[in-house]
Amino acid sequence: MTTPRGFRDRSDDSLFTLIGDIPELVRNLVIAEINGAKAWAQRTAKDAGIGAGWFVGALIVVFWAVPVFFAFVIALLSLWLQVWAAALIVFGVMIVITAVLALLGWLRFKKLSNRENPGEAIAEDVRIVKEAGSEY
Repeated sequence: MTTPRGFRDRSDDSLFTLIGDIPELVRNLVIAEINGAKAWAQRTAKDAGIGAGWFVGALIVVFWAVPVFFAFVIALLSLWLQVWAAALIVFGVMIVITAVLALLGWLRFKKLSNRENPGEAIAEDVRIVKEAGSEY
């Protein structure tokens, strides 16, 4: 007889049958934990790479913003209103782009700390097993 979720009703199985299934259950648990750790590592590496890319983009924009700022200072000193106004607008746009890229990188790195570490999940499983073992 199966349950609505598709699991077999084990209430009529003998003690030896249930004990014999323990190695397979432990093996399945270990495999599931390893697969979970692999998936966590892949997601974490991907997010770290993307976050680093956003920071590199921000650094590139800042690198080119410095010469624009100096062009602005030169234009301001020469008192040509059209040139320094254009330089100021370009500088402001580049700073806004830098801020947006840095924010995107920071948000991606922030995602890293929100994930559950597989080591913590394993420690929780061990704690549950120890508590269950102490009851019997």
